[in-house]
Amino acid sequence: MTSTAAPQTTPQTTAQPTAAPPTAAPITAPIAVVTERPPWRDTLVSLRIRNYRLFTFSNMLSMTGTWMQRIAQDWLVLELSGSVAAVGITVAMQFAPMLLFGLFGGVFVDRHSRRAILLATQLALFVFAALIAALTLTGVVEVWHVYVIAFLVGGVTVFDNPARQVFVNELVGPKYLHNAISINSSVFQLGGLVGPAISGVLLVAVGAGWSFAINAVTCLFVVAALLLLRVSELHPMQQAVRAKGQLREGLRYVTAKPAILWTVIMVAVLALFSFSMPVLLAAFATDVFGVGASGYGLFNSLLAVGAFTGAIASTRRRGIRLRTVIISAGIFGLLQAVAGFMTNQLFFSLVLIGVGFANLLFITGANSLVQISSNPTVRGRVMSVYVLVLLGGQAIGGPLMGFIVETWGAHVGMAVAGLAPAVAAVVIGVVLARHGNLRLRLHRSPRFVSIEPLAE
Repeated sequence: MTSTAAPQTTPQTTAQPTAAPPTAAPITAPIAVVTERPPWRDTLVSLRIRNYRLFTFSNMLSMTGTWMQRIAQDWLVLELSGSVAAVGITVAMQFAPMLLFGLFGGVFVDRHSRRAILLATQLALFVFAALIAALTLTGVVEVWHVYVIAFLVGGVTVFDNPARQVFVNELVGPKYLHNAISINSSVFQLGGLVGPAISGVLLVAVGAGWSFAINAVTCLFVVAALLLLRVSELHPMQQAVRAKGQLREGLRYVTAKPAILWTVIMVAVLALFSFSMPVLLAAFATDVFGVGASGYGLFNSLLAVGAFTGAIASTRRRGIRLRTVIISAGIFGLLQAVAGFMTNQLFFSLVLIGVGFANLLFITGANSLVQISSNPTVRGRVMSVYVLVLLGGQAIGGPLMGFIVETWGAHVGMAVAGLAPAVAAVVIGVVLARHGNLRLRLHRSPRFVSIEPLAE
């Protein structure tokens, strides 16, 4: 019989409650924080919990299907329109609902059962995937069909994404939250490793339609897993009572906590410039290296190889701090800028692995820091702000990067996508250092650089 909680093998301390600001935002409840690097046997400790293990394995199948649909969708639009900018519009259509309605989705998630929300959203995603599969397999699909379905999928994401983020808390509890977030990212990137590879093969062999059909089936696996969860073993979170001003309360909470605010700002910059990789990689696959659909799938898989490695590495973290998030964002941006200057396909492919690795170190750190820094009663609203800038930024960034690529070329687009967040990371680092009265100090060994208080 599987235990409902993993044995307490990792040293823990309890963080002190954070004082509420004058605007009466809820106080952050104490939460277990890892202070020592966990032993290797506890790298995947969250998977010892039956509910989380069941949800994670179904999620792995779902993420593979999601990546298959994403790759097939973008390539289908490129084939139908012959325009990289049209791919950017598809990205925008999928993420625009989050930009428009994401904050209200967070309020809804805080008020209702996250499990019930996920059941509804997965059934809706099944319907939309089945619809685009039918249109494509019958040969009647047009670009506007893809735009509309992408927008509808984005509308479901308004509720699905924050609910999925918060539901992790109910599956594992606060003690293993950071580990579970890292595993979730690993699952997402494992899907990103397998999905594009399968989709690339299917695109060459039989076209995009079967990728959509497979994604529809994987949605049903998540529904089945949710129905099989042992509800008595969940860690229920308090649901917010309907009241006026809850949206403003969530926004005040975000702006009152620097760890959340600066992380969200950094995510927004990266979402705007760096996360429109489908647009950039499609341009490199067609205009630079001429490798077609199979090469496009390969580039996405290489990105996912690095990302999966980074997600596993993130489970070894002792904890997460704001400066770690900002530094990892800067490294991510620099590596992406380097990829923009690559003219050799082999070197470009190798740099993509590094880009994926740095990307995941940043995104898992940012996600963990925001969740751990927020009170459970407002976490849905906080995560909706996080998801809003993450996905909403891509709604703007997709067409923006498509315009840059079509005007100045793929190399310039990739370079801009990396240099902009690298500069932003430096600026934020300087602001935080000045605010904290800190300075950088160089060392011979064992540390090369440290941040220390200025002498009085």
